[in-house]
Amino acid sequence: MTSKSVGVAHQRPAAPSASARASKEPRSAPAEALWAALPTPCLAVDENDRFVAANPRAELFLTQSAHTLRRMSLDQMFGPGSRVADAVRQVRRGALSLSEYGAPVSFCGGEPVVVDFQAAPVFDEPGLVLLSFQPRSVALAMDRSLANQGSTRSLTGLSAMLAHEIKNPLSGISGAAQLLEMTLGEGEAELLQLIQEEVDRIRALVERMDAFGDARPGEREAVNIHDVLDQAKRSARAGFARHVRIREEYDPSLPPVPADRGQLLQAISNLVKNAAEAAPRQGGEIVLKTAFRPGVQIALAGGARERLPLEVIVADNGPGVPEDLIDHIFEPFVTSKAAGSGLGLPLVAKIVGDHGGVVEYRRQNEQTEFRILLPVWTAFTDAAANKSAKKQPTERGSKE
Repeated sequence: MTSKSVGVAHQRPAAPSASARASKEPRSAPAEALWAALPTPCLAVDENDRFVAANPRAELFLTQSAHTLRRMSLDQMFGPGSRVADAVRQVRRGALSLSEYGAPVSFCGGEPVVVDFQAAPVFDEPGLVLLSFQPRSVALAMDRSLANQGSTRSLTGLSAMLAHEIKNPLSGISGAAQLLEMTLGEGEAELLQLIQEEVDRIRALVERMDAFGDARPGEREAVNIHDVLDQAKRSARAGFARHVRIREEYDPSLPPVPADRGQLLQAISNLVKNAAEAAPRQGGEIVLKTAFRPGVQIALAGGARERLPLEVIVADNGPGVPEDLIDHIFEPFVTSKAAGSGLGLPLVAKIVGDHGGVVEYRRQNEQTEFRILLPVWTAFTDAAANKSAKKQPTERGSKE
């Protein structure tokens, strides 16, 4: 998305010195409460490009305490010549406010994050500039999900055709190769064995594509996401992830999710398998996380809104996805693996989308993360709202 900015000219008096401003009375209790309640990350910057305040949302978003942030400058946080620093300086030159949408911004030298941000003067404290940020990750994930629906529909039709037109001839080729193998010499038998292996490989690929052809909605029931994660973890430890340490960071009080348990297990198992393959052979680690994010919701057709408060993260300490593939990893046949089919992540996206959720990729704190956002089981929500729920979800705790 192309970033856009808007500004309005406004003349302001010269800013007082930092010492003069420091002598002012502290903010009142109501002002402090309002500052703490702001739903977006906000930072205040003085005339020396130093941060003088950060609200709790900013501390969470930047994973830095307000005390640490107050020791940092604009250039230390965003890098020299950043868009954010440029916006702050434009505000100081007379712009009433300046907003930029869809801007890639790096925090403390980390991977760029796409955000909307606004810089505005604080009129009752001349010299201060207020910065507010709105992460765009969920919105971008939804945009990519919608953009990929067309290619997924095409793959659905193609998979149905392949299942009919290719599986049957493959069975004939495989049977003929087995018969010939019993009558030929050792050299020819090796060639027939190669034919058999390639037939098996093509059959496996067609079967994976066939998963896209099943458009029937699965049976939905109240599913404890931790039970699904535990089963995926046990399967991984018994096979492809034996060389990797698997750590859990679970919210112990998550409500159930409306899901087809088998499909959800397939999606999470695919992510765990990808993480195990990406993690290094020495010191490899996978982290399974869950959390409740009550503020996340998406707009649906007709003006309705769907809350997606259940967060599931599969993280690994591997090198991450190549930058040129990040925008396309959920598209069919896109892969960075030499022997990959490029169907694992599209299938994950299809299953999560069929469950009314969103899946996104992000790279932060030297970890690769695939984050799934899902809705809450409606019956549980209604019961909780009426304070008449008879049974709470099984509690799970964080453990190593």
